Amino acid sequence: MKPHTPRSVRNRLGGETSPYLLQHADNPVDWYPWGPEALELARSTGRPILLSIGYSACHWCHVMAHESFEDAATAAVMNESFVNVKVDREERPDLDRIYQTAHQMLTQRGGGWPLTMFLTPTDQRPFFGGTYFPPEPRYGMPGFRDVLQRVADYHRTHGEEIRSQGEALVEVFGQLLPTPAGDAELTRAPLAAARATLQRDFDGRYGGFGGAPKFPHPASIELLLRAWRETADEEKPDLQALYMATLTLTRMAEGGLYDQLGGGYCRYSVDEYWMIPHFEKMLYDNGQLLAVAAQAAVATGDELFRRVTAETADWIRRDMEHPGGGYYSTLDADSEGHEGRFYVWTPDEVHALVDPAEYPVVERRYGLDREPNFEGRWHFHVYEPLEQTAAALGLDPAEAQALLDSARGKLLAARNARIWPGRDEKILTSWNGLAVAGMAAAARALGRTDLIDSAARAVGFLREHGWQEGRLLAVHKDGHSRFPAYLDDHAFLAWGLLELLQARWHGPWLEWAVELAEALLERFEDRAAGGFYFTASDHEALILRPKTFGDDATPAGNGVAARLLIRLGYLLAEPRYLEAAERTLRAAWPMLERYPHAHASLVAALDEWTLPPTIVVLRGAEADLAVWQAELDKYYQPRRLVIPVPDDATSLPPALADKRAGTGVVAYVCRGPTCSAPLGTLGELVRALRPEPA
Repeated sequence: MKPHTPRSVRNRLGGETSPYLLQHADNPVDWYPWGPEALELARSTGRPILLSIGYSACHWCHVMAHESFEDAATAAVMNESFVNVKVDREERPDLDRIYQTAHQMLTQRGGGWPLTMFLTPTDQRPFFGGTYFPPEPRYGMPGFRDVLQRVADYHRTHGEEIRSQGEALVEVFGQLLPTPAGDAELTRAPLAAARATLQRDFDGRYGGFGGAPKFPHPASIELLLRAWRETADEEKPDLQALYMATLTLTRMAEGGLYDQLGGGYCRYSVDEYWMIPHFEKMLYDNGQLLAVAAQAAVATGDELFRRVTAETADWIRRDMEHPGGGYYSTLDADSEGHEGRFYVWTPDEVHALVDPAEYPVVERRYGLDREPNFEGRWHFHVYEPLEQTAAALGLDPAEAQALLDSARGKLLAARNARIWPGRDEKILTSWNGLAVAGMAAAARALGRTDLIDSAARAVGFLREHGWQEGRLLAVHKDGHSRFPAYLDDHAFLAWGLLELLQARWHGPWLEWAVELAEALLERFEDRAAGGFYFTASDHEALILRPKTFGDDATPAGNGVAARLLIRLGYLLAEPRYLEAAERTLRAAWPMLERYPHAHASLVAALDEWTLPPTIVVLRGAEADLAVWQAELDKYYQPRRLVIPVPDDATSLPPALADKRAGTGVVAYVCRGPTCSAPLGTLGELVRALRPEPA
């Protein structure tokens, strides 16, 4: 990340906290952050807005900045003809969603970052756009300066066409939302359809879905694990679903997508083998993949998944945890001006750092005896099973593993002494919610209370810094919390709280989850058509109030909100939550019927709407509760929610207070609105839960 020197500031980004905006604070471009000052300048001068959206870890954002935004001649054209506005898409996902959609409609191509859009000065309607533009014509794209001149000329001479196009675009925006299902029956058909589509797209050799570039798709992997679990007690269990999920997780864990030394996953693989990643590491990917790896570890007992779960959690704690709690956003792909330089090796470098007995294991395991796989260097990728390496070297597998682990520790220590990629130290509420959920799942899978403690500190940080006068904020950086929170912030954080409550009881966590659920209903829900808008009812007025149902790199806020409300609704006996979840599923039903695989988070919610989750409430002394929890945590039951409530807990909501403590631990098993009598032994509880209805 380029260092920022306040004394050299040439534009209006120097007072921002976003690392991405600060990267551009010294540009000769007269950048503004999005806000009243920039919008009023555009209106008063009649100059169109050049909107540039990116984020700090974006490689091509850095390229375009170096080629164009740092160039004085290009900046002069921008400053003369446009009001230039720079946006961090992680701070303003509302703007990013709107203008990515507009880009797709205008160009009939997918978007990405950097996003370059040209907007009308009076109403911010887009009339031209693209993503990365080179400084001179190449890659089949026009040069950026030529684009600037042509767009400026077009705006001056085609005002009526631009107005007509803007009106048509806004009209099409209004047609994007599907017609709700009305009284149509919500069936489980989309679950089977999503499962079939994933099998159709599955790469049976390398795992994953589709070809290069390959993305992790944790929600799809979780759907497959759930599909297997649903049939696991039947005569013909869906072993193919389990195979697709576990092969994908295994190939990712063995590939260069996974950091073989430090743990954690990169953004995506540029090839079909999971070998060479785009090297940025995002908290939202790792929070989700941590959760699904933990689920796979419990479901299969496979030591690989346990190790990956532990290493990913440790990476988050070591490299991404704020000292006061909470998790940072990203590690950049670039260091020293080159993508991936931080992560790659030469055989000579490795030889000099590890013991003579260790090197042959590392060499065979990570392919140092093969051709280099990344720009003349080696990015670690598992080339053969450790048992095969051990046999070839005449070693016991345990001995080979010990040598490998020792070497990995030395190499990681040496790598940590290199010049690091930039770290974006924004603490984003939504991504922290995903990470809290992942940490809670990992803690339960591994029996590690330190991970519960870490997640609890993150929640405490968000409560202290991101919750002001009953309103949630989206971003914290350098002591400042900003931006009214979005749907994803509320839904992901509440989901993380509910997951954390399965690992440890803390009454204020449940109270906050309820406050967040109430905020969803009060300020985000579309009561007429169902579902939740991305922005609150009192959010800044923009050209569109988005309401999205499809998953992208993060799960759809509507899907997470629906599943959260189903679980909270049954846990607390609150019909309003269940009704809101049903309205959401009905609003999304046309898309669930047509494209279920693209709506995995909503499919998971539909699963629990059509077959309500099993909720187990435990009451007893904390030490005794932990024994029962540990026993239940041995079994993969994704449609089960286990809430341990100490017998001395106070201020419980009525639905929990009714489940009274006894002389020892007692359990209440609830399926939908029906709850069992108290069960006084662990054996009774296990028998009551086996087999779980599906």
